[in-house]
Amino acid sequence: MKRLGNLYDKIISLDNLRLADERARKGKLRSYGVKLHDRNKEANLLSLHEALKAGTYRTSEYSTFTIYEPKEREIFRLPYFPDRIVHHAVMNILEPIWVSIFTADTYSCIKGRGIQAAANKLRRVIDRDKAGCAYCLKIDIRKFYPSIDHTVLKSIVRRKIKDTRLLNLLDEIIDSAEGLPIGNYLSQYLANLVLTYFDHWVKEVKRVRYYFRYADDIVVLHSDKKTLHALLAEFESYLAANVKLEIKQNKQVFPVARDHRDSFGRGIDFLGYVFYLNETRLRKRIKQNLCRKIAKLRKRKKPLSEDEFKQTLAAWWGWAKYSDSEYLINKLNKITPYEIKFRR
Repeated sequence: MKRLGNLYDKIISLDNLRLADERARKGKLRSYGVKLHDRNKEANLLSLHEALKAGTYRTSEYSTFTIYEPKEREIFRLPYFPDRIVHHAVMNILEPIWVSIFTADTYSCIKGRGIQAAANKLRRVIDRDKAGCAYCLKIDIRKFYPSIDHTVLKSIVRRKIKDTRLLNLLDEIIDSAEGLPIGNYLSQYLANLVLTYFDHWVKEVKRVRYYFRYADDIVVLHSDKKTLHALLAEFESYLAANVKLEIKQNKQVFPVARDHRDSFGRGIDFLGYVFYLNETRLRKRIKQNLCRKIAKLRKRKKPLSEDEFKQTLAAWWGWAKYSDSEYLINKLNKITPYEIKFRR
């Protein structure tokens, strides 16, 4: 694999820093960090350029907070300036390089390969080859982000990049927290990078046909249960030996049910959906959250406008319209102030 150099000067150029500033502020124009930065915008960018050029930039101190949905996680947050701008500046140059080495079965934080792209591909595969999707292996990594080993990650980064100054910058960012801090813009790409050579091994060495990975959630489909059990053992050995990661104990191999009424087997709970051989249902928790949100909106003293209402429910409605949820949507439309038409 060809290793790339001469990237650092492109990253720290003022033109790239201005572009990074423009991209980093999207959706955050009212935030305190952006407003503070804008008081001395050009001077700040010039100062950042000089710090990066001299190699004196250091990651700022993190602040942390905890979220509880969909599960309890500690989120790390950096100041808008200089850190978020630096991360976007790095990714302006490195994103196409790293994406080029991801397999087609790698999803999450890749343009055009989000939740819905992965869900659509899985649905097409099941519809095309139900016999080949009779059994499912479903796994995820134990404490994925906090467990990522810095030595392993740095060695993987060096398989594609040889620019010494850039490697020093990436090493400093990687070493700024234990594991990979959830919330960092760079973390989502570095996390994908940690498993990308595992993806290649699965597809090119083990020749697994139906393999899907979204972050650390992995689904493998096959016609034979014994084959999946053998793969599970090999996956565990590879991940422990090569990237020092451990599969959660909730690993499972099971027959895929025909539909939600079928008592033989079960659905594949993945990406907010439950996939069966003949249908796709919403995950129970997402359906409950949608119903609770609508109930809460109905109780508001000041009703939302139609645009505000649709925007508030957009994420849930997106899940619903790509599943077999016509009955649910039609039922909810009877109690909502504005009708949202069901279109696939």
